[in-house]
Amino acid sequence: MASAAAKPDLTEARLATLNMPDGASEAREAALGRVRAMGLPTRRDEYWRYTDPASLTQANAPRAAVFAPPGEVPVFKYIDRLKVVFVDGVFSPEKSDDLTMAGLEIGRLSDALSKDIHWAREFYGTLETAGQDPVARPLAALNTAFATDGIVIRATGKAEKPVALIYLHSEERSDAILHHLVRVEPGAEVTVLEVGPAAARFNEVMEIDVARGGAFHHVRAQGRDHERRAVTHIFARVGEDALYKSFTTTANGVMTRNEHVIEIVGDNATAHVAGAALGDGANAPFHHDDTVFVTHDAVGCESRQVFKKVLRNGAEGVFQGKILVKSGAQKTDGYQISQALLLDGDSSFQAKPELEIYADDVICSHGSTTGAIDEEALFYLRSRGVATEQATDLLVLAFLAEAIEEISDEALRDDIRARLEEWLARRRND
Repeated sequence: MASAAAKPDLTEARLATLNMPDGASEAREAALGRVRAMGLPTRRDEYWRYTDPASLTQANAPRAAVFAPPGEVPVFKYIDRLKVVFVDGVFSPEKSDDLTMAGLEIGRLSDALSKDIHWAREFYGTLETAGQDPVARPLAALNTAFATDGIVIRATGKAEKPVALIYLHSEERSDAILHHLVRVEPGAEVTVLEVGPAAARFNEVMEIDVARGGAFHHVRAQGRDHERRAVTHIFARVGEDALYKSFTTTANGVMTRNEHVIEIVGDNATAHVAGAALGDGANAPFHHDDTVFVTHDAVGCESRQVFKKVLRNGAEGVFQGKILVKSGAQKTDGYQISQALLLDGDSSFQAKPELEIYADDVICSHGSTTGAIDEEALFYLRSRGVATEQATDLLVLAFLAEAIEEISDEALRDDIRARLEEWLARRRND
């Protein structure tokens, strides 16, 4: 365990491996100052007590073998989408579609930040900076300082199809730092998909601003490399009458930490964030951490946090979720649930749900459960001729259903459900 005195050494060792790209130099320098002031995280930090960040903070990326199972159908392959492809964290114009779509302005981060006047230049790092209070998020600041690539999306109308960010992993020690910006103008709507392992080690930040009456949908499928490591941060600001929805499914991976920081600033806004993780430690360690902070700072708003994890063979799960209701945020409806299904006695789940409320006219609830498979339900299915392993998988899918239902688009919902069924079937045949 690193001591507090060792933090500067740890931080400077990591910084020595990085070069600051051109563009938005003031924002980058400010972010670098935040990294040095906070220091990179260790297990001594409160919000890292359940997750060891060492592989995310060490100077060089740990090796991660490239995982390419033959014949496996990629997630979202059958969804009509605009493809934006990154290979080991570098945008690939050859593999990507033409970045043109009615209702959207799409460009590369480096191009946007190099211009003297561009909305992305002014926006870059603003939500990440605000998201450092009250909880320090130094890996997000590191990203803002050193992100080498990314995409910028401005929705001016309703996009005709989703934008798919596809992350390919080809080098065993690739170390990718991507930063994406999304602005949804009043009344506009866009869906962003993310899929793929990205790199041996992946640090991603996405900043999302949803203006009055806008709608942002996000569906992410992480994996499936067994040895990959990732830390992601999504910072979202949700305006009046706006909708924000995000869902993530994760399978495989030595270590994954997904952070969500949502600030609801407009009356009658809605923000939902959900996740479904399937962890099997048989082939490699599996540690999955969802850390969520939702702030209500407006009247009549709704937030939901729905997280489900299915763990076996020594897999580890973590959930840290907080709802903060500020004094003026009357008529808030906040809901939070985190649940883990442990399929053996070797796996574990740590949960830290929190409510902090300063308004008196609210409906807020949180809950967390950890348990084994329902033996009565399993017996019922077996008594009707269903094999034990298949019956277990049916109960697993039923357990995950509440989180999957958070996906608004039926086709995307069906695709995710089909991929989870395939993952479970492969485990039966291993």
